[in-house]
Amino acid sequence: MTNVRSLIFSIKKQFTVILFALSNKASAEWDDLNMTQGATAISREVYDLHMLIFWICVVIGVLVFGVMFYSMYAYTKKKNPVAATFHENTKVELAWTIIPFLILIAMAVPASKTLQSIYNDEAGDINIQVIGHQWKWQYRYLEDDVNFFANLSTDLDEIYNKVPKGENYLQEVDEIVVIPVGKKVRFLITANDVIHSWWVPAFAIKQDAIPGFINTAWTIVDEPGLFRGKCTELCGKNHGFMPIVVKAVEQDEYDLWIKEKQAGAIALAELTEKDWTAAELVERGESLYIKNCVACHGPNGAGVTGIFPALAGSDIVLNNKTRQIEILMEGVQGAAMQSYAEQLAEVDMAAVITYTRRSWGNAEKGDGEIVVPKDIVEYKKAKI
Repeated sequence: MTNVRSLIFSIKKQFTVILFALSNKASAEWDDLNMTQGATAISREVYDLHMLIFWICVVIGVLVFGVMFYSMYAYTKKKNPVAATFHENTKVELAWTIIPFLILIAMAVPASKTLQSIYNDEAGDINIQVIGHQWKWQYRYLEDDVNFFANLSTDLDEIYNKVPKGENYLQEVDEIVVIPVGKKVRFLITANDVIHSWWVPAFAIKQDAIPGFINTAWTIVDEPGLFRGKCTELCGKNHGFMPIVVKAVEQDEYDLWIKEKQAGAIALAELTEKDWTAAELVERGESLYIKNCVACHGPNGAGVTGIFPALAGSDIVLNNKTRQIEILMEGVQGAAMQSYAEQLAEVDMAAVITYTRRSWGNAEKGDGEIVVPKDIVEYKKAKI
């Protein structure tokens, strides 16, 4: 008897474990399929609204399909050989008009309140201008004079399947947007070329970046953390290479980061006074070329025939540094070549140009001249 009880107890225990595992698995799968709650009060409000509407739709679906299936079962020709002769029922028609109207009103009231919160356009404690470019994001901290570009930093070997893809494949950037917790951060979102879309699901923000227009969004993050997003508007061949990474930190850490960015900008500007050698410029320019130019012109400067011109053996690159500076500073109208005047500091502009003039055999074929930061400074002065 004791053995039987032990067996029954063991079976119950195993059954409980299996049910618990299945319920956890179902819960995890549901979390993967369902909208995430996010990391802000407004994102949780959006989630609650989503769940409210979802369950209303579930109830409506159950009732409607229940009536349909019951009618299909209860009123078959076999059970009702003589069809009913009525044409309409005023009470029923009023009911199925008034009840949906009341349901829509019940859904519209909380939805309107949430939308009012989402589109609160008051200035934030911190205001950041977000500018979409093909194919990167630019961020300007308007109160602190901090300005930088965030480029995809995923290794090219991962993209071309030469090595296994990392956990955050195509979701890594070289410059992270840093914001303080507990402060209202307003984003002023626009674009420089085509329509992009700035989307961070954890903040319940998805706002189109349209050239010539400024759309706004805001967030208040409660706890420190790292949050990822991406461009969600098809904006060209590298649309999938425009990730967004935002890091929320405590106020002290944020203040230190701002000071470091400001100091870095000053140090970069001071590099224009240095006497650069060709080797130093080439070394600095290689990483800049990989980050900014390789997507169109290729790692060997060969470009793409009929689409992106080759830099290896190009007459402009070989013999006309003035024109090459102008192209990088102004871009090429009607072509994919954009202006890098804001994207690259003087020393970086000089370095990447010198790299292209000294690589792929160009140094032996061309005039051999290098471009130094002072050349870029002089070009800017001449345009004023």
